[in-house]
Amino acid sequence: MLLLLIVSAALIAAVTIGGWDKLEGAKAAPPAYIIVYLVFAFYVSRWNRGVLPVASALAIILIIFAAVAAPAWFARDKAGFDDPALAPGMLGVLTLLIIPVQALLITFAMRGFRQEWNIEAGSRAAMEAGFGATPPTSETRA
Repeated sequence: MLLLLIVSAALIAAVTIGGWDKLEGAKAAPPAYIIVYLVFAFYVSRWNRGVLPVASALAIILIIFAAVAAPAWFARDKAGFDDPALAPGMLGVLTLLIIPVQALLITFAMRGFRQEWNIEAGSRAAMEAGFGATPPTSETRA
């Protein structure tokens, strides 16, 4: 999950930096996605599962953006268009790569969310079996 968030941020950064001069419209969205995905990666590394459904929702939106944007990058790979920093064909391929990475991100995020990271499995049973610290009783208190 952590790797998918970092790879997603890297792909978005590559497309954003490579095509910044030719991006139109919401220029704040790609840097926001990069920052949010890196913050989510930090929280996932700390075993916080609360960001997983939000990451999935953002991934769905990003799939839609990438599916709409990829053909436009390939259309720019003709004579008469100004070239961005990266070749338009390369930007199209990178944009298409975002789609399966986001699909994997959704899959793993929802699987991780189902695992209930915030619940310590068997901790009560382990304490009752004597594997954990036992709470003090009235006899052990002085």
